[in-house]
Parts: sequence; structure tokens; C-alpha cells
Amino acid sequence: MIRTIVVDPLAPSHLALKEVDAPEAKPWEALVQVKAFSLNRGEVSDAKHQETSSRPGWDFAGIVIEPARSGAGPQKGARVVGLLPMGAWSEQVAAPVSMLAEIPEKLTFTEAATLPVAGLTALYALRKGGMLLGKRIFITGSTGGVGLFAHQLAAQSGAFVVGTASTEEKAKIVREAGSDEVIIGYSAISSAHKFGPYDLIIDSVGGNTLAALLPQLAPQGVCVAVGFSSSNTATLDMMNLVTSGGKTLYSFFLGEELTRQSVADDLSLLARLVTDERLVPRIEVEAPWTEIDTVARNLLERNFSGKAVLHIG
Repeated sequence: MIRTIVVDPLAPSHLALKEVDAPEAKPWEALVQVKAFSLNRGEVSDAKHQETSSRPGWDFAGIVIEPARSGAGPQKGARVVGLLPMGAWSEQVAAPVSMLAEIPEKLTFTEAATLPVAGLTALYALRKGGMLLGKRIFITGSTGGVGLFAHQLAAQSGAFVVGTASTEEKAKIVREAGSDEVIIGYSAISSAHKFGPYDLIIDSVGGNTLAALLPQLAPQGVCVAVGFSSSNTATLDMMNLVTSGGKTLYSFFLGEELTRQSVADDLSLLARLVTDERLVPRIEVEAPWTEIDTVARNLLERNFSGKAVLHIG
């Protein structure tokens, strides 16, 4: 038996520890002893709507204790980072080797655990803009895990980057991540036009924010919708969108993106960038995984920026 985190409607955050059967790896899967995992707002929020005893969790980092029987992927003893569609918040996981990457000794499990969902989302969203050197990029949700990674990666690409923050204190965090300009106050999103038009917009807010940003796209510009934290509906100015021509609204779902990308290679890339100190995860909370309930509630209430990482053992 192993311990894992499951959905429990009786817990304030709907998350609790429970003993379950140890996983059995398929031939293309490696068995990993998990050392740390990070939380993403989406999976924590979704837990409230999942069946009792279902097992959430996407990001994890740990040590391979049984390599895949196919012979592919990391071998026994390798330090790895990976992601699963569910069940990653567990003492042990069986993970497809295509979703695993070895990490350098210099990289901690804590740092590695922040990379899969937030790091890959930022990386893949930025790639929708093609060559970014000299382009203008606008990023909402700038103080979240995806936003902070996106700012750092975009700044290294040579783009002019504009971000958002709710307060001057949080704006400082965004500037430290590489943003050239920061719009303070989400109600003032329309004022972003003074730094545009934008070749690429990465939006995680949705609703009125998305509607206000689309007219600010440059000709042939792309808006990548990665989330909808404010509202899952938006009223768009279709006349502006259609008559301006050439603009793209791209619907981004990481699960679908993963089917068309080399996940192991891209996780290795992100891990190397962190090791080289070219990418710095902002880890606001570290705690033992027994504190999942408290940390999850603070995450949903937006009591901190950046990532929360929980340790097992």
C-alpha cells in the first residue's frame, strides 16, 4: 500500500490523504518514487467537481525505482520530472517514459516539480508567436506560475514584453521576471494599447479581458487563450475581428498540445534553463504534503504569487 491524495468532500479543500494499492507499471511506464509535486489552480479547483476518492495531480519530481520494461526512458536511480493526466500527488506513480525527463543533479526536486504544467504551457504558448525577436507580447495573469515563466522566456527571446499586476508590489515581481512594462489593475486592461499593437497575446483571464485585448492585436497577430480565471464567456467585437483580417484567436489546451510535442525533450530544455539560472521558478510556498488542505485553499484564494510545492517524506 502507498499513500496518495484523493478527493474528499468532507475536507475544506476537498483533498485528503488516503492509503491505496501501489501502482503497477505497464511496459512503457517507469515506476517513480515521488519526492515533490506542485499545485496548479485548475486541478485544485476541479477537485470540487470530481467523484469521491478520485486522484488529482499533474506535476511531480522524484527517482525512478523501476525502469520501463520496454527498456526505453530513464533507468533505475535516475532523478526525473514528469506529468500525468491525474494521480501525480502520490508516494509512487507509474508514468509513461514519453512524459519523463532526467534532471541534472544541480536541479532540486522542488524546482523541477514547478516545470511540467506551468513551464510547458508558457513555452508552447510562446511558440505560437513564431520568431519573437523584436516582437511585442502582452501577458495576462503575469504573477501566476504560467505568467512568470512566460515573462522570463519571452524576455530571453528578445521580445518587448508587457505584463499585468493587481498592485505595485506585484508589479515589481513581474518586472523582475523580465517585463518591460506592467499595467497595474485589471480594470485598466484597455490602457495596454499604448504599448501595442501586439504580435502575441497570452491570456489566462478570459471574459471581458479577452474581449478588450483582441482589438489590440497587430496584423497577423495571435492571441493564445490558455485559461478563463475571470469568466468562461466573452462578448467579442466580431466586426473588428473580421474586418481587420489576419488575426488569430488560438484555443490552447495543454492536454491536446502534449500529443503534438516532444514532452521529454521540452522538459529537459526547461530543466537546463533552470540549472543555468536562465529560468527561475518563483516558489512562494513549500510545505509537507500533509498540509495539502491548507495550501490548496490558500492557492484558490490567491493568497500568494508563483508556485506552491509540497514534499513527500
